[in-house]
Amino acid sequence: MAGGLKSKVQKNSNAKTTVIKKLDLESSSSDIEIYAKEVLNALIADNLPPTPNNFSLYFDRLLEDKSENLRKQIHSILELEENNDDENTIVLEQNLKQGFSSIKHILTVTANLYKNMSLMIKILEKRKKELNNVPSEKEAVNIIGILEGDVSKLNSILKTQSSQMKTIYDDTAKIVKNVENETIFDNQFGVYNKRYLLTKIEQEIGLIKEFNHKSSLIMIELSRELKKSVNNDKAILLMTRTIARLLLKTSRRSDIVAHYGNGVFAMLLKHTDIESAQKASERLSDLVSNSNFFLADREIHLKISIGVTDVNPENSVEEIVVSAMDGIQKAYEDKNSDYAVSLRS
Repeated sequence: MAGGLKSKVQKNSNAKTTVIKKLDLESSSSDIEIYAKEVLNALIADNLPPTPNNFSLYFDRLLEDKSENLRKQIHSILELEENNDDENTIVLEQNLKQGFSSIKHILTVTANLYKNMSLMIKILEKRKKELNNVPSEKEAVNIIGILEGDVSKLNSILKTQSSQMKTIYDDTAKIVKNVENETIFDNQFGVYNKRYLLTKIEQEIGLIKEFNHKSSLIMIELSRELKKSVNNDKAILLMTRTIARLLLKTSRRSDIVAHYGNGVFAMLLKHTDIESAQKASERLSDLVSNSNFFLADREIHLKISIGVTDVNPENSVEEIVVSAMDGIQKAYEDKNSDYAVSLRS
């Protein structure tokens, strides 16, 4: 398949000049823009839909025939978007394998403990029978002495095995903690977690510095007044999960939807200016307000508060997040809107 694809690319090389002119590449402002249009032209010429997967495949294939300078330039740009997913996956798999190995050791030690306890029960039954059949007190004392030695040996073995189990358990707990620290998903709400969000914001700051585009961050939470009026933790959790599903429903493919913590969600809107972020917030607010939640025989209209800010490369990740949180507070102060903009100078 790869050979067939390469032959297609080569077959269309003679038509490159004509196709490129159709897109007026002379007006492009950078080599990567010219190259991206060339990739798109190759897809169109081969009657392939310009989906992300197809574009990525042709992007890599066509780059092989380009000059070394162009390849270096494009690779340096692509490095800004890389987040070492493969390396993180390798580390995660290594931690998981260590965790499985530790669990196996724990099961082995547990099995040995069970065997030794079973053995001790048999020894006690044997000594009990011997005591019932002894004709003199002296022989009974001897049997009790033997039993004491048996118990002492078992106690020593159990102490050693218990110590081993504690060590293995501690090692396993560390591994589980490391795996937890490397996760990017929030299982409770079905979105990305805080760690992944902060990483993506930091990455977006670097991209904005390089390409000077606009991106925004919005923070969302279930209305505090609504939570207070409901006063039911289980119901509030279900409503918060509903908010998470609505965020995923309204988000674009490029948006990052994450749970920041304590029922507060965030959406990183890439290549989105403040005006567009406000429109997105308004659409989201309308979507949520038109959603109903039933608690027993009570119908509840969901309501959220949203803070909007820009991803300013002059600010740190923490400052950007705090700015969006300030926007939530401003939204509560404005009774006529469910969202508010907060920008740092």
